[in-house]
Amino acid sequence: MAGLISLKPGVDWTATGGLFDWTLEFLIARLSDAAAAERLHEIVDNNLGSLWISEFSATTQQEIFVLLRDGLVTAGGREFPESYPKPGAVRHIQELVDLTHEPQGAE
Repeated sequence: MAGLISLKPGVDWTATGGLFDWTLEFLIARLSDAAAAERLHEIVDNNLGSLWISEFSATTQQEIFVLLRDGLVTAGGREFPESYPKPGAVRHIQELVDLTHEPQGAE
C-alpha cells in the first residue's frame, strides 16, 4: 500500500507503504507534541496511508518541517539496510525534504 503526505495545499509526497511508515516513525520518535505523535501512531498502526500536516497546529507543522529538514535524510542513510534499494530510498526522502521548502500551493 502506498502512502501520501500532504505537506501544504497542492504540495504532496507519495511513497511506498514501508517508506511512508518509516518516515512517520522517524517523526513519532522526535515530536514534542504528544497528541501529534499519537495521531501518527494511529496512522501507522491502522495502515491509514495518509497524513495531512495541515491538521496540526502551526507550531507542530513547523516542528515537523524542521525535523524533516534537519535529520530525515541522515537517518535514512544510517538506518536503511543495504539490502533495501538504499540510494533510491534516500533520494526519495530527500524529495520530501525538498518539498518542505516549496511555497504554499506549488505543484
